[in-house]
Amino acid sequence: MPRRPQARSGPPFPYLTEDIDFAFPPPETADSSGVVCSGGNLSPGLLLSAYRQGIFPWFNEEEPILWWSPDPRFVLFPEELHVSETMRKALRRNRGRAELSLDRDFAGVVRACSASPRPGQSGTWITEDMIQAYIELHRLGYAHSAEIRMGDELVGGLYGVSLGDVFFGESMFSRIDEGSKLAFIPLAWRLRDEGFTLVDSQVYTDHVAGLGAREIPRDEYLRLLADHGRRATRKGDWGRLFVGFPDSSEFRRVVLKEKS
Repeated sequence: MPRRPQARSGPPFPYLTEDIDFAFPPPETADSSGVVCSGGNLSPGLLLSAYRQGIFPWFNEEEPILWWSPDPRFVLFPEELHVSETMRKALRRNRGRAELSLDRDFAGVVRACSASPRPGQSGTWITEDMIQAYIELHRLGYAHSAEIRMGDELVGGLYGVSLGDVFFGESMFSRIDEGSKLAFIPLAWRLRDEGFTLVDSQVYTDHVAGLGAREIPRDEYLRLLADHGRRATRKGDWGRLFVGFPDSSEFRRVVLKEKS
């Protein structure tokens, strides 16, 4: 990462609970790299306020907390999800020997993401403070994980935050070939059935681009977020709320090969 603004001077922000909104600087004031501001903390109220305003935290160890709103924004519309024939075969091949679940081991997924090596990175941006902050959001019912297991081993997954009809993807990991995609694709199918309209992938990656994600202007993203992010949030344990996962109309059609 290039050099970023210094943390705000003065006393630290207070711990904000989930029901307290905080007004960040407008995303349009971000610098050319997408940084809106720095400083603050990772309390639930500050994190949820950031997501509602199109801003997310991303920083390295020993840096101040950096709050980002890049332009363009990298998103996936669930109805545009692209599943290659190779991935369709992999999903069918692993049916019966791989177990898919939601919110069964959120902390395990976050820690696996933190430990996964990233091309061109010597460390991780998922610090212990970040891990604890998102575990707290999960406890409050806003952060969720999708997992894939083979036997007792967690072999792939992802986690993110949900507000309204928007899922904000944070990170993925794989311990087998395409393990993260094997978890993400059924989740995206189910999110579409549940009425989700947007998966926010934040910044471009080849991995998610291959699934149909694309860049859109930040102002378009903010308009979509203002509409869909303020709708009723599916708050709670998605393993219980999304009964029968990975069942979805597309899972039945593609994996089970049922006729519609």
